[in-house]
Amino acid sequence: MFKPISLYIGLRYTRARRSNHFISFIALVSMIGLTLGVAVLITVLSVMNGFDRELKNRVLGMIPQATVSSTQILTDWPQLAKKIEEHPHVTGVAPFTQLQGMLTAHGQVAGIMVTGIEPKYEPKVSIIQNHMVAGSIDGLKKGEFGIVLGKQMADALGLGLNDNVTLVLPEATPSPAGVVPRFKRFKVVGIFSIGAEVDSMIGYIALNDASTLLRLPDGAQGIRMKLDNIFQAPQVANDIVKTLPPNFYASDWTYTHGNLFSAIQMEKAMVSLLLFLIVLVAAFNIVSSLVMVVTDKKSDIAILRTLGASPATITKIFMVQGTVIGVIGTVAGAILGVIMATSISNLIDWLNTAFGWHLFDAYFINYLPSYLRWQDVLLIVSVSLILSFLATIYPALRAAKIQPAEALRYE
Repeated sequence: MFKPISLYIGLRYTRARRSNHFISFIALVSMIGLTLGVAVLITVLSVMNGFDRELKNRVLGMIPQATVSSTQILTDWPQLAKKIEEHPHVTGVAPFTQLQGMLTAHGQVAGIMVTGIEPKYEPKVSIIQNHMVAGSIDGLKKGEFGIVLGKQMADALGLGLNDNVTLVLPEATPSPAGVVPRFKRFKVVGIFSIGAEVDSMIGYIALNDASTLLRLPDGAQGIRMKLDNIFQAPQVANDIVKTLPPNFYASDWTYTHGNLFSAIQMEKAMVSLLLFLIVLVAAFNIVSSLVMVVTDKKSDIAILRTLGASPATITKIFMVQGTVIGVIGTVAGAILGVIMATSISNLIDWLNTAFGWHLFDAYFINYLPSYLRWQDVLLIVSVSLILSFLATIYPALRAAKIQPAEALRYE
């Protein structure tokens, strides 16, 4: 069986027990450093990808991706919705009316953003119907004053399905007792759970009930849109507004959650750079390890040279040895990283449950998401292997320059 001499000797050097245990220790440290660097980089990038995905799918699945609103109530909103839906990047439309207020029940008070919706249209632009834990948005009917709340809000107010809750509007109403806020009692007809901050911020009522509360004609304040590409939201919304009368204006998710998305992207870039330095340091450890191996193997190199081995052969021997260290460390790190990335969410959930921790309650979602992208794994593995290979060049060239006479003079 044909086996190149450089590959054969390089692999033998890798497997051989060295008399100098310090050199073996440095090589082991290099391998472990690569393993940990690659594993941690894959895991952290997966977590960052998870936050990115959850922001897109959950938070942006509930809040408007883009809206077109008017300074006047839209009594003919179906015609406007049909016109907007003709845009090639718009995949769904729904009317809405928004009002702010406070909910009070069982002596508890909480602020809320209430959105008037049409249950028939809402699933076209929202994921709420897929995350109902009790009741349904179909229970929102004109004149019945039903309300759909997030689970966090319902739990905070001690509410369940069919319970009553009072909505307090900031608009003051004159009365014989003075100026007092407006109150309206609602019945809880649905509870949803997204697992994000919107569970404690948003409520839904029937569109016509919202108009009644605001003392406006039946209609909508604007049209909410779902897009095929959320990053085109500002452009699409502005393009649509240009085709409408001057009393229309556009808004999109970048006004409310754009800073959060930018922060996630920046943190992902910075953390990736910092963790990449771990891989870089481990690669440089390969340099120091091979330099010491070259020094330790001077007599072997001299003998090989006298037997006819060329400088290129000597170079390949030590490049094989360093590359083997890099390959083993990188492959082990990739396997460990994939295992950690796919199990870290369950591990954190178990720790939160077992010890009563609330590690992520301060974030826009209350759990640790992880989303493994094989493109990231391939990129990390490729960069690690390239760095490992480059780290072998200098020690290998140094080994090739050793002169047999000088190396054997004191042997």
